[in-house]
Amino acid sequence: MWEYEKKLQYPINIKKPDPQMAKFIISQYGGPDGELAASLRYLSQKFSMPTEITKATLNDIGTEELAHLEMVGTLVSQLTKGVSPEEIKAAGLGDYYTDHGISVYPQSAAGNPFTAAYIQVKGDPRTDLYEDMAAEQKARSTYEYLIDLADDPDVIDVLKYLRQREVVHFQRFGEALRTVEEKLADKKFYMNNMINQPNKDCGCNKPKTKDCGCNKQ
Repeated sequence: MWEYEKKLQYPINIKKPDPQMAKFIISQYGGPDGELAASLRYLSQKFSMPTEITKATLNDIGTEELAHLEMVGTLVSQLTKGVSPEEIKAAGLGDYYTDHGISVYPQSAAGNPFTAAYIQVKGDPRTDLYEDMAAEQKARSTYEYLIDLADDPDVIDVLKYLRQREVVHFQRFGEALRTVEEKLADKKFYMNNMINQPNKDCGCNKPKTKDCGCNKQ
């Protein structure tokens, strides 16, 4: 459960419209390494986590990704605010404008609509957390590419903030992975100890198995 604060996680105030930059940035809204995919991935994977702290980690980060989705949508919206159809067309967004006007629609920069195929929910906590760490690194790379393409300080400032959060998330998932590894190691250690305990039921000193071969009752 969480509470929604009706403000952006980080302030956005774009003064100069730039529909071409909006075309690039929208990939972090609905693209393969974007915020929509990230939020759905983590909020779905949390149910397979073996500890409460790792469930909470995925829930918290998944929720924050929704806040980042809102920020990216705001960037796209402000970058296209007040632009003419001619400017939209010149920026290579004529196809987009035909289908969606200047609304914010989840797609990649190449125009591919969002699909659940972008995410993995494997059910193995270690596999999922490795997937999450890779996803955060890919998102970080994408934000760095967007920073390379941007020339507006107001846009770059927001992109740098979002990039830094990907770094933090990568670190948190690394910590979660260590927690999961320790949990699974403890479980195996406990099970092995039980197998090697003497069979107290019959009084013999052989390791406890289905049939120790002892005739004692």
